[in-house]
Amino acid sequence: MDTDDLSIPTYNGILTEAEKFNHDLTLQFGVLASQCKNDDDYLAKAELIIKEWLNEEDFDDIKDDIFYGESVDFTEFKKILAKIITNIAEIRKTPMDKREYENWG
Repeated sequence: MDTDDLSIPTYNGILTEAEKFNHDLTLQFGVLASQCKNDDDYLAKAELIIKEWLNEEDFDDIKDDIFYGESVDFTEFKKILAKIITNIAEIRKTPMDKREYENWG
């Protein structure tokens, strides 16, 4: 799937929120969409990768992998990830077939 296939709440809750922090973070979540079969799968995989990042002990690895070595504030990074996790929980309260989707046709 592509990011255009995500529901509007999912797109805004993850990609738009990530963009507020750093474009490279947005790219990570954008690429993730290609590995997912639907909105719920995307939410599950996004949550999983966030938890992996939060459990990573070596922030330098994260900086290299996600931000290509760019200096970022680790405290702010953790805050934005926590916000995205909260957004995911809120999005899941609405069944996938009840979420609003962009009509690209």
